[in-house]
Amino acid sequence: MFIQTESTPNPATLKFLPGQEVMAAGTADFPSAETAHTSPLARRVFAAEGVTGVFLGSDFITVTKDDGADWAHIKPAILGAIMEHFQSGAPVIEGDGAAAASGHAAHDGPDAEIVDQIKQLLDTRVRPAVAQDGGDITFHGFERGVVYLHMQGACAGCPSSTLTLKMGIENLLRHYIPEVTEVRPVAVG
Repeated sequence: MFIQTESTPNPATLKFLPGQEVMAAGTADFPSAETAHTSPLARRVFAAEGVTGVFLGSDFITVTKDDGADWAHIKPAILGAIMEHFQSGAPVIEGDGAAAASGHAAHDGPDAEIVDQIKQLLDTRVRPAVAQDGGDITFHGFERGVVYLHMQGACAGCPSSTLTLKMGIENLLRHYIPEVTEVRPVAVG
């Protein structure tokens, strides 16, 4: 097994490409080792010293390190953990966690039609682009013209994420959906 790595716009995050499917549907975000109980793959990666976040996409694993860790020192342990996992035959996600959803928060009410348009634009225009950088952006809420988005993987904590959110996503949504006035990030704990 040959695992490629790619840098992301976030210097604290690397994208690992194992050359095979990671998640059959949806994504999974593990912002800490404590949240990784449903994923044998994420637990193995967190075992590498210095890992602070694991994000699983369709064909990639994004790993975030703490500021004190050096990629040259922790990358071999992460590569080994990923290789061991795929050779073990263990599932990427166990039990009920295997049924990954779209990642978007549910929304009903008077703005349901607008929210459907927002989710469609995110799914077709935004999410494929940010997946290339090892991350994901999901809908969290819509209130009084403000769209709240949750940034995951390489997008979470990325120095350029605010610019991406404001100049890219906000402009796109405002262009197609006049009811949108602003886009804001939310931290989902």
